[in-house]
Amino acid sequence: MKLLSILCLSAVLWLVGCASAPVAKAPEPTALLDMSAPGGAGIKAPPARAQPGLQASADLLPISAETATSGVVVPLAPPADLWERIRRGYAMPDLDNQLVHDRERWYSSRPDYILRMTERSRKYMFHIVEELELRGMPTELALLPFVESAFNPQAVSSAKAAGMWQFMPATGRTFELKQNAFRDDRRDVLASTRAALDYLQKLYGLFGDWQLALASYNWGEGSVARAITKNQRAGLGTGYTDLTMPMETRFYVPKLQAIKNIVANPQAFNSSLPQIGNHPYFQTVDITRDIDVALAAKLAEVALEDFKALNPSANRPVILAAGTPQILLPWDNAAIFQNNLQAYGGGRLASWTVWLAPTTMRPAEAAKRVGMSEAQLRSVNNIPARVLIKAGSSLLVPRSARYEVDVTLQVANNGQLSLASEVAKSKKGKAGKAVRGKTGKGKAGANSARPKAGKSAGTVKRKKKAPG
Repeated sequence: MKLLSILCLSAVLWLVGCASAPVAKAPEPTALLDMSAPGGAGIKAPPARAQPGLQASADLLPISAETATSGVVVPLAPPADLWERIRRGYAMPDLDNQLVHDRERWYSSRPDYILRMTERSRKYMFHIVEELELRGMPTELALLPFVESAFNPQAVSSAKAAGMWQFMPATGRTFELKQNAFRDDRRDVLASTRAALDYLQKLYGLFGDWQLALASYNWGEGSVARAITKNQRAGLGTGYTDLTMPMETRFYVPKLQAIKNIVANPQAFNSSLPQIGNHPYFQTVDITRDIDVALAAKLAEVALEDFKALNPSANRPVILAAGTPQILLPWDNAAIFQNNLQAYGGGRLASWTVWLAPTTMRPAEAAKRVGMSEAQLRSVNNIPARVLIKAGSSLLVPRSARYEVDVTLQVANNGQLSLASEVAKSKKGKAGKAVRGKTGKGKAGANSARPKAGKSAGTVKRKKKAPG
């Protein structure tokens, strides 16, 4: 019994001795903030854990307040200038060849032209850069409208490409840009930018190369794909500079590269860029009633020319709220417009409405029915000479007591002006054969048979693309 007591006491003493020397477990190392990483802050890998049985090379010391606040903090403020923001987002591979140098010389020898283009771009550039960054796309694509239209949203090419991003009619419809008697979304700032970036993203997804994507934007993806296939069969390269392409497309990327280089370093090219603040230029404002363009500009206290520059898709003197429920206004003028609109006591907001032709008729007869002169009807609806207005055509006419209701969504979104030749069928035949015999079937004949610029319904006067 005495022996058992001694053994129990020995066991207790042994356990107490083990507990008197506890081993502290080291905390798990955590990731550290690395302010030297690109962009200002990154994650630094945790320090390696010492292996068991090895002593640390130095004892740990407490951190003083001075030590904790001595680190350099990288400023996170965005650039004040939009050009610098664009430069920071350059992400496309550079092209460096004689065509680029040629375009650099061309642009740099025309500083007034560069200044006009860049001044024009200040209304739109912030929105484009914002959209590019949201999509993770290279910001130099914001410079593409310099090549396409010199940032003129009213530009129309000889091939009928229209707007700041120069959409052809069919391509515009593919990307849901409405084109009807009352508006052309190929000119709309928001809609055309959305469509252009959608298209460029699609092309980059097809080719995996921004230079080929840009060539496709200019030439068409089918043409670029065929050129690539042709080179593959011949064992040749398939990059942008390897392909056989039209001269316009051959110069297309060099033009953008030249502008990109000038924006990157204007002083090196004897150029200057206007200051463009890194903040929105415009904001959207809802409209719920049809309103004359001139009145909208007046209520916003904006010059009519500036209003049209922000709302270029409105190609008639009235904005139909059902089809265009928003307008763009300079940032500070949006509240002014809403206040003036609320206080407006001048009666109706729109002096125009839409009349649907009940039957096919001459313009003179249509004008008489709606109480207009024939000249006024032709002018406001872009009706050429020697045509008939087909039944169901949508015509803009003055409002009267009979037409006080705003235009419906169906008409505002789908209204079209359809025209037919005024020449009677009985007069065709020999005359038609004579014309065909004169023009022939070749290219010259096809060109001579086309209507002259400005003569087709619903088009604006054609403008050549800006040089360079």
